[in-house]
Amino acid sequence: MDLQERLYSVLLVSAAENFNIALTALLPEALYSPLHIVSSVSAAKRAIYERSFDYVIINAPLADEFGTRFAIDTCHTQGTIVLLLVKSELHAEIHDKVVKYGVFTLPKPISKTTVALALNWMASARERLRKFEKTTLSLEEKMEEIRVVNRAKWLLISELKMNEPDAHRYIGKQAMDRCISKREVAEEIIKTYL
Repeated sequence: MDLQERLYSVLLVSAAENFNIALTALLPEALYSPLHIVSSVSAAKRAIYERSFDYVIINAPLADEFGTRFAIDTCHTQGTIVLLLVKSELHAEIHDKVVKYGVFTLPKPISKTTVALALNWMASARERLRKFEKTTLSLEEKMEEIRVVNRAKWLLISELKMNEPDAHRYIGKQAMDRCISKREVAEEIIKTYL
């Protein structure tokens, strides 16, 4: 899928109405949808609890807290890219606090060009995370398959008095002969003997 065809869900956390209007204009619905806007950290936490977002953009400070802790915590959410916008006089200090957690920061005031560049950086980071998520998912699936097959092998060993190499061969041969996965064979064995 071409990046131009990809949609990014966005949570904008900002209490500044003029900023929200200006930023929304830079987030065309064809690329950024859905766009959810909240004005506080507590509302943002509720929104994240209800659904995941590709991007969380925080315009600090917020009414109920500055936003730094929320930015750090949100970076731990799998697949979420966080951009924290802070006043230029605080930028260096805040950046040093949050960069090690993966939070992007930009000083305010901010130009449209800088926002466009930041959105491109965020897209690159999100796509990289997608790649890692797919790898992690396939590894987790493979590990689960190994666990299921091993469980079936031990059932064959205990119930049919096979040795481990014979149990392994049996599962592999059944899978090959029947054109199904080893996992499917293993699951059938588990159902039979449990």
